Amino acid sequence: MLSKKTKYGIKALTFLARRENNEPVQIAEIAKSEHISIKFLESILLLLRNSGFLGAKKGKGGGYYLIKDPKEISMAHVYRILEGPIALLPCASHNFYEKCDDCDDEANCAARRLMTEVRDNTLKILESNSLADIAF
Repeated sequence: MLSKKTKYGIKALTFLARRENNEPVQIAEIAKSEHISIKFLESILLLLRNSGFLGAKKGKGGGYYLIKDPKEISMAHVYRILEGPIALLPCASHNFYEKCDDCDDEANCAARRLMTEVRDNTLKILESNSLADIAF
């Protein structure tokens, strides 16, 4: 199941992408509009800022804003930053591979084969969608 952190991160990015101008938006405005706790949203936006999606301006007229065009923001990249691995099992992951402790024959493991197919299809959907695709 998708974490609230990822869900709220996607909602915040979508909110910013839908703005007609790219001027900074205060956290409180995003939080109120998207029904997210300010404290939780602060940590999510900081992570997105540190990952290169957002910029921040301090002081009067300050807030967060997109530093990339929404068309250039891959939802697969957003998902990995907020949620972590796309694969549901460590042995089925491209970027976070780990052998399962309880598996004697990875090549013939039914759970791994199924979860690899789930990963591939999920990845295909996430990679084929940008922030612009989901926001508009």
